[in-house]
Amino acid sequence: MSTKRDRIVDELRRDILGGGLARGTPLRQDELARRFGASITPVREALSLLSAEGLVVAEHHRGVRVAGVDVDRVTATYVVRRLTEAYAVRRATPRVSRHDLARARAVLDRPADDPAAARERNREFHFLLYDRCGVPALPERIAALWQAFPWDLTLHDDDRAAASAAEHRAILDAVTDGDADRAAAATEEHVAGGFASLLRALGGARAGDPFDD
Repeated sequence: MSTKRDRIVDELRRDILGGGLARGTPLRQDELARRFGASITPVREALSLLSAEGLVVAEHHRGVRVAGVDVDRVTATYVVRRLTEAYAVRRATPRVSRHDLARARAVLDRPADDPAAARERNREFHFLLYDRCGVPALPERIAALWQAFPWDLTLHDDDRAAASAAEHRAILDAVTDGDADRAAAATEEHVAGGFASLLRALGGARAGDPFDD
């Protein structure tokens, strides 16, 4: 059962990763309590959980704010995402049904008129596959990695959006053909493309893919 704390966490996370709350924005507990019609306690608990995810930071005498981006931490998240998501798709390929494939095509064909809708379509497509990997706890682990990735910084990269759409089709084509190796490779390329877009958004900070070293 969802608690008030959980609802606050979900909405603030959505606001941050959807670009509604810019990086560095102060988060006053009293204002959040009024917004959510809650006491300070669930607000404080929600901010603590978001801090553990790296989405907010608490600083002495400065209060809580939306976190900036730690490039080293995001790079580590990218490495684990690339390995685990490719593995999940490799395992999922022989396990997906015709119905699953039809659902995946319908998801990709669905219009996404704004960044939030595009993010939701992206997530639905990927986790339709990850949920078929045959390792019950793995999609949950991948979901935690997604929560730690600063999607908000790539929302307005139109070139990346077009490339991502083509990469989704390549993944689905490989899965449809039953080619697990090709599906895994296409997934790696897709995750790498998202990381490259993020580095561009950060102004090339420590540019370079660790898989190329």
